[in-house]
Amino acid sequence: MKKSFMGVRLKRFREERALTQVALARALELSPSYLNQLEQNQRPLTVAVLLKLNAVFGVDVQRFSEDDEVRLLTSLRELFSDTLAEETVSRAEMTELAANMPGIARALIRLGRRQREIQEREEVLAARMGQDRHGKIALKPMPYEEVRDFFYDCHNYIDEIDTHAECACDQWGLSSKDNLPQLEQRLRRHDIRIVREAGASGENHGESLRHFDPEHRILKLSPHLRPGQAAFQMATQLAFLEAPLDAVAARAKLSSEEARRLLRIGLANYFAGALILPYRRFLDQAERLRYDIELLAHHFGVGFETICHRLSTLQRADTRGVPFFFVRVDRAGNISKRQSATDFHFSRIGGSCPLWNIYEAFSQPGHILTQLATMPDGRAYLWIARTVRHGHGGYDAPVKTFAIGLGCDIRHAERLVYSKNLNLTDSASFTPIGSGCKLCTRENCPQRAFPAIDALLSIDENHSRFTPYTIREQGIRDQESGIRDQI
Repeated sequence: MKKSFMGVRLKRFREERALTQVALARALELSPSYLNQLEQNQRPLTVAVLLKLNAVFGVDVQRFSEDDEVRLLTSLRELFSDTLAEETVSRAEMTELAANMPGIARALIRLGRRQREIQEREEVLAARMGQDRHGKIALKPMPYEEVRDFFYDCHNYIDEIDTHAECACDQWGLSSKDNLPQLEQRLRRHDIRIVREAGASGENHGESLRHFDPEHRILKLSPHLRPGQAAFQMATQLAFLEAPLDAVAARAKLSSEEARRLLRIGLANYFAGALILPYRRFLDQAERLRYDIELLAHHFGVGFETICHRLSTLQRADTRGVPFFFVRVDRAGNISKRQSATDFHFSRIGGSCPLWNIYEAFSQPGHILTQLATMPDGRAYLWIARTVRHGHGGYDAPVKTFAIGLGCDIRHAERLVYSKNLNLTDSASFTPIGSGCKLCTRENCPQRAFPAIDALLSIDENHSRFTPYTIREQGIRDQESGIRDQI
């Protein structure tokens, strides 16, 4: 078992609480010399000490988790592999930064994201105007990207919203299905009347699913909504009225009012899902059914995508579910939703991996596909993928089609019904995938679209190979430093 040396994290924890080494040692029933050795990385941080930290201070032990380190390490590799990086940073240095100085690592990652977002938006604007780039334009990050990063940094779990929704579910007497009467009654306490009619918004942007008229206190819902969808829209409206959205949004430190408004909508949607699928009730049922998505959807009266999204949020400190990664893509490979409770990471540079089974789902609509996949760093995952369709009306009405992916680390796979008949120990049956071609270190992938950023190519005009790029030296920056370790 790998020893965990996390002295800087422990020291930061102590300084945040304004404790001396002697005071913290006394609280943990340790000797001051032993605590000093822990902080100096002369001794590993043991499970017993972690449990004591949790018991005395209520610390989430995930703060000292190696999963968080892996997530940071992947993001740092993406950051320092960028062609704009002027300094050579080895994997050993990135590992040290992720393990011992996670706060600095996160700050660097945020700065890198900001720089990349500015560059991408500048290029888009220049292309639209038909101009080449002349200098840099100081643009703020795109609001939706700020909101997406907020949820990602929270591991897709917002405790204040989730617990508030669970308490409300019990107080309002909501059941597993048919919650419309109770939700309508709750809205009436705010003098809001429900109307089901088409064209609720009165705008020329397609029919509105939900439209609230604050002047007349009328909530208009589309008549095409199924009961579960209608309940979600009513719960979203209640979130704006009763949930602590502003308190959470104020702590997010977003850069614009537009981003704050988008975050309020995201938090309201989060509340709605947590209200209709209350945490403990939903987690108990998920464990009982071995995370069978379709059975859960039938039990709670909601759709496949809603269940997958809720499964990716079950990370309450005292009662965790399987940590899932949830993603939604379209046929063109655009990722419109990306939620993670685990360390799995897909690149923001150059798209995702074409060998990932989520893209195969479009060729078998409505069928659940499973995939055992392994990443270049050796981590293995079980992936589930299926298409979903959103639309209403008759012939020739507009329809949206997406593929939904839900994945977890292989160590949790046996808890899922989808591991049935899969050989979880046979590495030969695992599909090798990566974090997108520009970051992937696999040398002989026939699906590679372009070489990795830090690779040197072997270019021979007299020789043609099946694989599109032949790598002469992979990870040349690391090799020049004498570093050949794996992530």
